[in-house]
Amino acid sequence: MASMPKVGSDIQRYLSQYAIPTGISLASIGVIFFLKKFGILYQLFHKVEEKSKKHGGELVAEVLQAHNVKHVFTLVGGHISPILVACEKLGIRVVDTRHEVTTVFAADAVARMSGTVGVAAVTAGPGVTNTVTAVKNAQMAESPVLLMGGAAATLLKGRGALQDIDQMSLFKPLCKFCASVTHVRDIVPTLKKALQIAQSGTPGPVFVEFPIDVLYPYEMVKREIGMKEKGPIGFGQKIVNWYLNNHLNNLFAGAWEKRDLTPLPVSCPQATSSQVQKCIELISRAKKPVVLVGSQATLPPVPVEDLRKALETLGIPCFLGGMSRGLLGRHSPIQVRQRRREALKDADLVILAGAVCDFRLGYGRVFSKKCKIVAINRDKTQLYKNSDMFWKPTLPVLSDIASFVTSVARGLSGYKCDPDWVKLLRDRDVEKENANMAKGGKVTDISLKPVKMLNQYGDSLVYDIPIYSIFHLHFLMYTNNFRPRGPLMWLDPGAFGTLGVGGGFALGAKLCRPDSDVWIIYGDGSLGFSIAEFDTYTRHKTPVLAVVGNDASWMQISREQVPMFGSNVACKLEFTEYELAAQGLGAVGLRLDRTNEDVMDKVLEKAVEEYKKGNSVLINVLIGKTNFREGSISV
Repeated sequence: MASMPKVGSDIQRYLSQYAIPTGISLASIGVIFFLKKFGILYQLFHKVEEKSKKHGGELVAEVLQAHNVKHVFTLVGGHISPILVACEKLGIRVVDTRHEVTTVFAADAVARMSGTVGVAAVTAGPGVTNTVTAVKNAQMAESPVLLMGGAAATLLKGRGALQDIDQMSLFKPLCKFCASVTHVRDIVPTLKKALQIAQSGTPGPVFVEFPIDVLYPYEMVKREIGMKEKGPIGFGQKIVNWYLNNHLNNLFAGAWEKRDLTPLPVSCPQATSSQVQKCIELISRAKKPVVLVGSQATLPPVPVEDLRKALETLGIPCFLGGMSRGLLGRHSPIQVRQRRREALKDADLVILAGAVCDFRLGYGRVFSKKCKIVAINRDKTQLYKNSDMFWKPTLPVLSDIASFVTSVARGLSGYKCDPDWVKLLRDRDVEKENANMAKGGKVTDISLKPVKMLNQYGDSLVYDIPIYSIFHLHFLMYTNNFRPRGPLMWLDPGAFGTLGVGGGFALGAKLCRPDSDVWIIYGDGSLGFSIAEFDTYTRHKTPVLAVVGNDASWMQISREQVPMFGSNVACKLEFTEYELAAQGLGAVGLRLDRTNEDVMDKVLEKAVEEYKKGNSVLINVLIGKTNFREGSISV
């Protein structure tokens, strides 16, 4: 009896929904509850079209089309075939890769560069588990990504079906929203909600699981469900048949009723006018202000060019990190790259425009005790990260970064930052870069100088819109002088420090910007994660230009491990002929070492020539070992 109020409440809502008189007996309520429990009541009011050839994959594709999704990245599997076929039919480009992790990396790149949701679809079990690293990377990079995963049939979950695992438990800690679709009629509202949540507040990945029987047509599911309809049928089998038939009809009841596909509104936190005014006052009084711009600053709804203009209007020295790298172009007078720690110790005002006080800022220990700090972030946790330990925000602002910065810039019309302070930071910048060039330019043991090679390649590029994807930790250290030419021309791995993003990032970038020249700067270690994707570039006619810094080692780890522990175990690689591997996958492979160092420009010209023909190119550059960045720790 204790449960009756809840039962009554449930039934009352159902009766109200279908205008059934409420003055009925308790026995009648019990019958209705039984019907609801087994999904029969819904079937009484919603049609089951048994002869329809439609399938759930068509509903998925219609929702994606309505949300302006242009690409779905996948590695094909039987669980998700209806989604892929339906997407192709509606003109959504289906791009199949050679590993499931690449699908999410590519979707992540699309999300960052297009301002929309990137979409990946993978098969059940190992197909889904193969994406976990990329989903976590997207979470930490705050990228709106929709991952759709196949799953075992609704009746077979937990019964040992092929590739049946508890996928929801894997993704709940990684995603803003997780859902398993258990009726065909739920596909549209579930996907709409997922896409809304992925983009709202702090963007991030979402996961929607599709059991195989909600995607295939009614007749096919009925054939596979296991009902015995021929020969003698006993009472027990009749009960089983009734249950299975009822489950089937509940699965498809109301499946094809017309539903609104219009995207749900996306919410974004905004600062108050008093917070904007308080920041204006702090900047007006500051003598040595600094802005640290993080990836989150590049998120919609404000165009990145508007953010760039606002920062230039303020004229405050800026350190750019993550996806904001390139925001101010190559030669901005207010951009500073080197000796950030010294600048933060000297500054009397630091504006954290999406930058987070995690390991990258020494958990907040880098700030002077006398410094005032304005922290702006969409995520409350990130906004106050480590503020209970080493730092306190003078003005915490839960808001979209670009909206806040542009509002502050409008309120500071006529403001001019102290030119002596800007010059001091710029002079330090030049001094440090010259020192790095000298150190990195020393003669190496057997091959080319990494810094010389990167700078010569970077300075030789004559294209207006190159996009770079850097994803090797050691080689990345040489690229501080390798400067993107504008906003969203640099794809950064993110705070997770993930190796292997390059293959997918480059694929997504090329599809978003087909007229841009997409460069991948590999290290020989991380190349192994995604070299097979050169086959994907070839098949889908999405050419990329790749440079591999090949020093035959995991050098960043070796540089620390050997002096600390006296062993180089697990750090050695070989000077592998990666250019030949690329050729086998349909790309053009070139090699650069001391034997042709004097014609470096010619090798680059050859690469570009082949690229313009529609070929992907991999340049295997043998680089030597140096003591560049000696003493830094990779944790």
